[in-house]
Amino acid sequence: MRVAVLADIHGNLPALDAVLDEINAAAVDAIVLNGDIATGPMPAETLDRLAELGEKAIWVRGNADRELVAAYDGALDPDLPESVRAPTKYCASRLDSRHRDLLADLPLSIAIDVTGLGPVRFCHATTRSDTEIGLVDSPIQRYQDAFTDTAEPTVVLGHTHMPFDRLADRRRFVNPGSVGMPYGARAALWALLGPDVALRRTDYDAEVAAETFRSAAPEYPGLAEFIDENVLTVPSDAQALAVFSP
Repeated sequence: MRVAVLADIHGNLPALDAVLDEINAAAVDAIVLNGDIATGPMPAETLDRLAELGEKAIWVRGNADRELVAAYDGALDPDLPESVRAPTKYCASRLDSRHRDLLADLPLSIAIDVTGLGPVRFCHATTRSDTEIGLVDSPIQRYQDAFTDTAEPTVVLGHTHMPFDRLADRRRFVNPGSVGMPYGARAALWALLGPDVALRRTDYDAEVAAETFRSAAPEYPGLAEFIDENVLTVPSDAQALAVFSP
């Protein structure tokens, strides 16, 4: 069993397409979609592409997925900041019921036996929350507390968009980074599991992607910032850690 892990796609269809081309060549058995899948410039198109994967795709809930379903249902949390509400409401307006149903009732975590690794737990943030933050330099106690309800020796998470592979109390914690909004490298980031863990990066044409977004989603809130800060350039790992660490 070999598994590709795609986290934090965030509606970046050009990045997703580039990664799927590499995955097709890698002959994986399953593709875990590790949360925060569609909220971004091309939400419906991204979901349509992933739906084509059929049973090979295994879906895990991220906070943005939960919020997107709530927005579609007219129940978006009023306490969310406007920087989150505006793109979420826009993306919900672009979805049909079939898209909403792809994201509704997704599990917070799942486990798969992977060749060479044994049982692997997949979750977007932690196994108790889809918003909790685990970083490469987070104290071991944070990992012990956040994953006390599971025992798999390897855990794959996402949410912070930064790739890492570390130990915490004899368990291995892996973040593949983000496909659509990467921090630390201007590329689509993902991971290949089996028989070991390989953190992968897939280059794609940023200028072409930017033009695609401008054509397909001119009304996406903050589109210029999304392009400038996530496609044409990206935050460094040092910048991202400075934001998340507090």
